[in-house]
Amino acid sequence: MSFNIISTLLIAVALAMDAFSVSMTKGFTQKHLTNPQILYYGLFFGGFQFFMPLIGYYCGNVIASIVEALAPIIGFILLLIIGLNMIRESLSGDDEEITDHFSFREVTLLAVATSIDAFAVGITIALIKDPVLISSIIIGIVAFAFSIIGVFIGRRIGDYVGDKFQIIGGAILIIIGIKILLGF
Repeated sequence: MSFNIISTLLIAVALAMDAFSVSMTKGFTQKHLTNPQILYYGLFFGGFQFFMPLIGYYCGNVIASIVEALAPIIGFILLLIIGLNMIRESLSGDDEEITDHFSFREVTLLAVATSIDAFAVGITIALIKDPVLISSIIIGIVAFAFSIIGVFIGRRIGDYVGDKFQIIGGAILIIIGIKILLGF
């Protein structure tokens, strides 16, 4: 089968939607993100979306069935923990901790949780014999762009809605986790 750029772009956009949603959530819950921190969101989400198809491609069918079975559960658990933590922080009343908290650990966990599906895409790329490097680059770039755009959109929403949007942000992460778990 020959490489189809339109199909690859559509797959990239679909894969980037969770990263976009999570980035938007972080944009409206972390009001004082610096430009380098926003860039980290793009780099982490885009980077994981780039590497996961490569890993999936090279792992192939050996661990595909294990990862496919566990991926929704892993994604759900990570997003549930992060979402519940956001809600807990919001209800604690310490607004300064909520608005200025940036964590590489959290960004990494979010990037992993939202890029597990890209691993399965890598396996599919191997099966249909598409060029994995080109596909991974496109997927990574789209996730990078969507993540940065998501943070800026979220920041705008947060300016209009106010401080307690952290609860809604946590709920959104949990809903995304449930969506991943149920396969929607």
